[in-house]
Amino acid sequence: MRGVVFDGTRVEVVDDLAVREPGPGEVRVAVAAAGLCHSDLSVVDGTIPFPVPVVLGHEGAGVVESVGAGVTHVVPGDHVALSTLANCGTCPECDRGRPTMCREAIGRPGRPFTRGDRPLYQFARNSAFAERTVVRAVQAVRIPDDVPLPSAALIGCGVLTGVGAVLNRARVDRGDSVVVIGTGGIGLNVLQGARLAGALTVVAVDANPAKEGVARRFGATEFLTSTDGVRDILPTGADHVFECVGRVELVRRAVDLLDRHGQAVLLGTPPADAEASFVVSAMFLDKAILGCRYGSSRPQRDIPLYTELYRRGRLLLDELVTATYPVEDFEKARADAEAGRVARAVLTF
Repeated sequence: MRGVVFDGTRVEVVDDLAVREPGPGEVRVAVAAAGLCHSDLSVVDGTIPFPVPVVLGHEGAGVVESVGAGVTHVVPGDHVALSTLANCGTCPECDRGRPTMCREAIGRPGRPFTRGDRPLYQFARNSAFAERTVVRAVQAVRIPDDVPLPSAALIGCGVLTGVGAVLNRARVDRGDSVVVIGTGGIGLNVLQGARLAGALTVVAVDANPAKEGVARRFGATEFLTSTDGVRDILPTGADHVFECVGRVELVRRAVDLLDRHGQAVLLGTPPADAEASFVVSAMFLDKAILGCRYGSSRPQRDIPLYTELYRRGRLLLDELVTATYPVEDFEKARADAEAGRVARAVLTF
């Protein structure tokens, strides 16, 4: 079968992958579509260290092909969106409703794929850049058949992370002011999360002026090409600033733009050893810097919720899929994504 493999040096679309049958508590999925997220590219450029060779991809949707022993919530033929994190469901963090903090969900990559006689690692317990993948049962979330799979693919990472950061982590309230730095796939979902939460002023900041139209479509009330103009719109600062780029100077800027009791939420992915600075005395006015993993989401709850919001016309998904590419055109999709020509490139099988 086809898939996208990174061997530590180069990325290659191969056609000789194999994946094992599902074991107890696992689901095998025929992947229909997968979004190309910045995290996949971060594995390739070394920003996210990961063992190789690895089958890339972590944001996908498809059709259940077979299930292992003990799996009852999905059956062959069901349409599913794939969650990136494979929480265990039994540890104290899972029991508290915080599956993104489950230690089983952080690292510990398996190797369900083979190429010839060589095993390959699975990225994020998912590897959606393959025609078929095997995931834990908790990662396969059933969705209605009328939701287009290329759109549904984006729920599993970009939507859960961006919308979830607003609703679950920052808990933006009606009338709040929000600044979103960076309007890629995550930033656009932060914008629509702010819209859903009832934020009054939502400022999108992106160096590319061509992104203004889509930013406003997703919920921005103002658009700037630099953070320098934020104080003209919000003289006392913002209630919430989301950094969605992953640059330390923008992390500092996010902190500097906060009003009293404001929150800076970090969603971008800088290099693993990156450090940022801020003026400590500025934080004593009840300001906060919040990390956020995967939108602090609960995928088995949030994916059905976001799917239903989409079906009712309140959450945008189709508009995120600005271009689809056959998996063989991975390099073109990668180039378009890195150049910012698309909000989200989606690979199809």
